[in-house]
Amino acid sequence: MLQTTLRNAVRNIRQLLADSANRWQLLRAQYRELGCPQREVRGIRLLQAWLSPEQLIQFNKYGYFEVTGCQSGKRYRICYGTATNIHELDQHGRPKAGWCFVPNQPLVPGDVMLAQKIALETDEWAALAVAKSFRPTWH
Repeated sequence: MLQTTLRNAVRNIRQLLADSANRWQLLRAQYRELGCPQREVRGIRLLQAWLSPEQLIQFNKYGYFEVTGCQSGKRYRICYGTATNIHELDQHGRPKAGWCFVPNQPLVPGDVMLAQKIALETDEWAALAVAKSFRPTWH
């Protein structure tokens, strides 16, 4: 009887923690959108619709997501922003090189990040051929 009660209590606590984490992520996303113009919110939502479940979790939690280059298999981290926001990662997940390539029209961050994601996942070499390299900073 005591074991059943404890098991139920642990299950309830786990569910409460999971619900709290989900609410926290939702509040974080809403807070991020509060200060954004409507066009920027639309860009973020379009980007989120194109992200894989793993990428969406990363983006909602950290403001970046990782992609794998289609030709080299290298990992890249695309951070929220419109320029100097792509980091090539080493085998330990640390930035080792920075890349900057953007569309030729001014776009909101979500749209730029989506274009960068598609470029790296479909024609990595062509994207890097026009990219400018930079030294990534450590945060």
